[in-house]
Amino acid sequence: MDMRAARRHLALATAVLTASGLLSLAGPVGDASAAALCAGRKVRTLHFSTGHVDVHKKRGYVCAVTYPKRVGARRYMSVSVQARGSQRVPNAGRFTRYAGPVRVHAGHRCVRIAGAVGSGSVATGWILC
Repeated sequence: MDMRAARRHLALATAVLTASGLLSLAGPVGDASAAALCAGRKVRTLHFSTGHVDVHKKRGYVCAVTYPKRVGARRYMSVSVQARGSQRVPNAGRFTRYAGPVRVHAGHRCVRIAGAVGSGSVATGWILC
């Protein structure tokens, strides 16, 4: 009887370890995965009629991602970031969940951000100076 109990405990421990390993490989669920797109703290959210642009900043880098209000259908989305004195860095196309992330080294310079989903769009002047 003692060998059967030991095998049962070993099988149970193996099953628990396998299940926890598979769950850790699955990654974050829901909005936690959206936060992983841009590192740093969120400094702005730019709202417009068909979505919003999240702007993050970390160690002189500015990162932006455009999200639609309704996820699912493939539609035109774009996001662009321009540090003052540099070229605009865009990401545009037909996406389902988000456009971007676009990451630019701005240092202490001002940046200009633009984003669009379908017919709605937003653009800023020079911000984060």
